Amino acid sequence: MNYKVGIVSLGCAKNQVDAEMLLYTLKNRGFIIVNDPADADAVIVNTCGFIESAKQESINEIIELGKLKDEGKIKAIIVTGCLAQRYKSEISEQLYEVDSVIGIGANETIADIVLETLDGQKCESFPDKVCLPLEGGRILSTPPYTAYLKIAEGCDNRCSYCAIPMIRGRFRSRDIEDVVKEAEGLAERGVKELNVIAQDTTRFGEDKYGKPMLAELLRRLCRIDGFKWIRVLYCYPDRITDELIDTIAGEDKIVKYMDIPLQHCDGDVLRRMNRHGDRESLTALMNKIKDKIPNVIFRSTFITGFPGETEEQFNELAEFAADMKFQRLGCFAYSPEEDTKAAEMPDQIDEEIKQKRADIIMEHQQQVMAEYCESLVGKEIEVLVEGFDKLAECFFGRSYADAPEVDGCVFFTCDGEKPKAGDFVKVRVTDYTGCDPVGEFVGKID
Repeated sequence: MNYKVGIVSLGCAKNQVDAEMLLYTLKNRGFIIVNDPADADAVIVNTCGFIESAKQESINEIIELGKLKDEGKIKAIIVTGCLAQRYKSEISEQLYEVDSVIGIGANETIADIVLETLDGQKCESFPDKVCLPLEGGRILSTPPYTAYLKIAEGCDNRCSYCAIPMIRGRFRSRDIEDVVKEAEGLAERGVKELNVIAQDTTRFGEDKYGKPMLAELLRRLCRIDGFKWIRVLYCYPDRITDELIDTIAGEDKIVKYMDIPLQHCDGDVLRRMNRHGDRESLTALMNKIKDKIPNVIFRSTFITGFPGETEEQFNELAEFAADMKFQRLGCFAYSPEEDTKAAEMPDQIDEEIKQKRADIIMEHQQQVMAEYCESLVGKEIEVLVEGFDKLAECFFGRSYADAPEVDGCVFFTCDGEKPKAGDFVKVRVTDYTGCDPVGEFVGKID
């Protein structure tokens, strides 16, 4: 078989892992994997359908690939992922560029679907979402020194604004032994930074073992030789246990970085979101974590303009952000999603007001991040080297405070022996640009 296949994967890291498994399946069936879609016979678009902007990005990508198809450079476009799962018929009906549409449950049969599509058949396959494989080989699309480890699929939180449970199904933990085995394989392949992901990592194990097992899993992962950094993403605040905090605090390999999507701090708004807590309880949680984990970095996300959010409630959110000084924060204007409870709620807020509120928080966040960078000046920090920026004429990498893809970089010069991507080095911070530290190479770390 000489067919060439390319994949364009959009959206989150969890989607990226699915794409890596698709690549492995296709290569095992004899397809030639290409990086440039223009070189492919068939292109698979692994779409995101979480919020309106993500949906539009997926649609735009399909339209651009359609131009290559019109020019005769590619023969077929196959759409999978969240957008395909959510809008099964609409994609085929409204996007003439698409040849086949499949749900996430059909990913395991991707090789047959590609062959059938290239043979001129129009495939539409939507098995049950639970058919999405959680185990299997992967062709890593990340640099060789870093990888994601997806420990569960789906979500049971049912936040009133979120369509993920409808798209991805119920929360399903992987078997802890299978997760550890996959992690061991990644370490053997040279992965030094392991990023543990799920829609809600803190729920891991509840469905399979009857209790939270994230802390136990992390302790098992820390015993694997090869990993230097283990990063945990997407921890829901109401499931962060003392055991988890103590594990993160006590294990040297776990970076002191906690990604806790809070979304708001006002109790009434959170209840309408079908979430838990209020400003008092969330403040207590953050302070507890700070006390137990010195120099912890917090990443969070907020939503402004949720239906019924008053000016007073927004001001409380802004004050909370100012008090907590999250080193990493994203704030988004509420996006009403079809078939969610929040989209049908009264007191929807004007788009301009929603966006203005988000802008206010992010403007202040720039100051917080600048203050954090200022606090690093004169200090030596550990950096995972990612490459050399020819334009800036310096090296760049990430500190423990920077998760891949979502956070910033550390830029540094080096006059002596040049480090390479995947090296851990010491950098003395001398300044910062925007929200990125700038420094000088001190030496490599073994």
